Amino acid sequence: MYNELTPNDIKKMEEEIEYRVHVVRKEALEEVKTARAHGDLSENFEYHAAKREKNRNESRIRYLQKMIKTATIISDESAEDEAGVNNTVEIFYEDDESTEKIKLVTTVRGDSLEGLISIESPLGKALLGHKVGDRVLVEVNDSVKYYVVIKAIENSDDSDDKIQPY
Repeated sequence: MYNELTPNDIKKMEEEIEYRVHVVRKEALEEVKTARAHGDLSENFEYHAAKREKNRNESRIRYLQKMIKTATIISDESAEDEAGVNNTVEIFYEDDESTEKIKLVTTVRGDSLEGLISIESPLGKALLGHKVGDRVLVEVNDSVKYYVVIKAIENSDDSDDKIQPY
């Protein structure tokens, strides 16, 4: 994985880290203390659940910190008429003659069920830099390939996009 992130991705991740460190961590520690006070830890479900949530929060903080540390910062700007990060692209699939609108995003915001396609996916990679009217070959692997035609490109932003959980 290349871990390509935009400056806004980094900002959103830093904000989540701050929230998790200053709010969630304190709440989780308080929950552990409260549950521990209930007595016998071997049969104390609340204690084990609180510890699990505390550990999950710490794991998420480490994950976000590592993503930021290893990131390659990329621009989310592209030419007005080219498919790039944060552009909504209408594509026509030649094989089944269907049309779909997708938004090209960085991997940490990708969610194919919501139409957010990672620029590191086969479709995302293939579309980058192409223009309206271009017929683009998407190579999934050596034996699976298909063509799409770019019907429209709209500039959009990532202000409402969320950083995905792991």
